[in-house]
Amino acid sequence: FYKPLPPTSEGRKFELRQKVIGVYDKGKSGSVLETQTDIVDKETGEVYSRAIGSAFFMGQGNWGGPKGPASQNFPPPEGKKPDAVVTHQTTAESALLYRLNGDYNPLHATPEPGQKMGFGGAIMHGLSSWNFAAHGLLKSVGGSDPSNMREFQARFASPVKPGDKLVTEIWRTGEVKDGFEEIRFVTKVEGGKVCLSNGRASIKPVAGKSKL
Repeated sequence: FYKPLPPTSEGRKFELRQKVIGVYDKGKSGSVLETQTDIVDKETGEVYSRAIGSAFFMGQGNWGGPKGPASQNFPPPEGKKPDAVVTHQTTAESALLYRLNGDYNPLHATPEPGQKMGFGGAIMHGLSSWNFAAHGLLKSVGGSDPSNMREFQARFASPVKPGDKLVTEIWRTGEVKDGFEEIRFVTKVEGGKVCLSNGRASIKPVAGKSKL
């Protein structure tokens, strides 16, 4: 995050600029497509945020391309209990409400697509779990001030179903650079699997807790 996004785009023109930055051959298992997406002020050219994402295409490998760099892991500090734990209770309507952000994939609205894919029914948008975790970290460490979060990343590990309760465990590492501390986290479905692994964020700590 380079600059906080304004609360309204009225009078402004923003562009979403995306490009492919890598295509990697992972052998029989498949291929990885890596993309970069920037939110840019069209008039000034200022970049507000940059997202790096990877998509895995199963069974589409062995075409002779580069293997690409090894995945970087961000495990929690070994043997240390979480410094904070935040929870978020989703509801049966959560996925339907999240669709209003513009992702109308029927996988998140009706049971049939998820049943065909082996999920047993509709599942939550991956980015909803992502954003619930980001909100929890920012509230717990950064005083709920968006300008206090500089980086946030995680790996989608398993699906979340509407009605699941999310539990995010947060570790502060004490590693600080330019006022921003390295944070590690893991998000789980209560009583179940990890849904966000390799969680890492760079947050400017704020004393006390926000009520937002």
